[in-house]
Amino acid sequence: MKKEELQIKIGLRIIELREHKGWSQSDLARACNKDRQAIERLESGRFNPTIFTLHEVATALGVSLSKVVGV
Repeated sequence: MKKEELQIKIGLRIIELREHKGWSQSDLARACNKDRQAIERLESGRFNPTIFTLHEVATALGVSLSKVVGV
């Protein structure tokens, strides 16, 4: 799997988890202490997140890191 493909799959998974919680991108951004544009880039796969960023997102969503990156 190429890096870009993985980034897109993770982004789609984050969207799924966020929407399941009923959150907007802004809600998730606030919970992660990030700006909404950062969440938008992450969800679209245009950003190569660090493991710590993924951990912050998982924590904010109340799921394990493996749930976020489980592709």
